[in-house]
Amino acid sequence: MADRVAPRRPGMRTALAIFVAVTVVALGCVWFSQAQDRSGTVGDAPKTAAAQRALPARDTPRAMPETVAPTEMPGVRECGVGTPVVEPKIITLNCSNAGVVASDIKWDSFSADGAAGTGVVLVSGASGGGSPASFPARLRLYDVTKVGGMLAFTGIEVSYTGATPHAKAKEVYTIA
Repeated sequence: MADRVAPRRPGMRTALAIFVAVTVVALGCVWFSQAQDRSGTVGDAPKTAAAQRALPARDTPRAMPETVAPTEMPGVRECGVGTPVVEPKIITLNCSNAGVVASDIKWDSFSADGAAGTGVVLVSGASGGGSPASFPARLRLYDVTKVGGMLAFTGIEVSYTGATPHAKAKEVYTIA
């Protein structure tokens, strides 16, 4: 009589390897299916003052231009370039890499002597892949200077009202 070898059932290691392979494939499919969602992230990011001037807000019609005659009211130039914008909603604080931006700014006062308001400072992730973070802050514009025949604020003081990005409660930026 010949001995027949009984069919082997898959062992625990084989079952685990199959489970891991199926899980990796499923997660990869989910990740790739969401790539379309991630591609719009740049479009949803806050715009700089220059972009705010270029495109009118979609939800509200613009009746008045954002800038008043430069002799009447100073504004903020986007990284020292262009026409000053009066009461901007977004100000780039770090012009070297646009990694620090004040956004959602609501001005309590805005005059020829200075301006004060509140907003959120957005700090982009580190080059090592860190995630972006936001920090509520009080903002103060100061130091009005005539630049290219137009009045512009050249300094901004940021006082954080909660957590801080660089362990400093107050930071000063030159925005000439």
